[in-house]
Amino acid sequence: MQGTEIIRRGTAERRRDTLERLGSERDIWVSTSHPDHGPHQVPLWFLWDGQAVWMCTGADSATARNARTEPRVRLALPDTVDVVLLQGEATCHPAGNVPTEAADAFARKFHWDPRSEGAPYLYLRVAPRTVRAWRSVAEQRGRVVMRDGAWLA
Repeated sequence: MQGTEIIRRGTAERRRDTLERLGSERDIWVSTSHPDHGPHQVPLWFLWDGQAVWMCTGADSATARNARTEPRVRLALPDTVDVVLLQGEATCHPAGNVPTEAADAFARKFHWDPRSEGAPYLYLRVAPRTVRAWRSVAEQRGRVVMRDGAWLA
């Protein structure tokens, strides 16, 4: 077995790598919470528009209900070796009221348009307030790459 050396990245490189992954990956874990029912976590497809994450879920899903009640959410890309965690508040957009540019981009990326479905869907938009990114223990120090909605470095 051959070891893999982890080289510690600076904040600017972590930011660049994070933006690249947000632009290219398909799935993200969404964590919501409800005051009576507690935490809820699901994977959803997502679109990064350069400013925010757009996701879509059934309008009656636990994720949608929770986001309407408590908009603070956490998002995580699925790789546990190259961790990217985002934190922010979700704004809810019924499929009929979602901005056309976002909905069209989502439909292009996934070859599926929730606006054309018979069942009601809800788009969630999360503009991150905090982003953390790290690879291994060597990078845990300095893992915050966005604070208060502003990218660092």
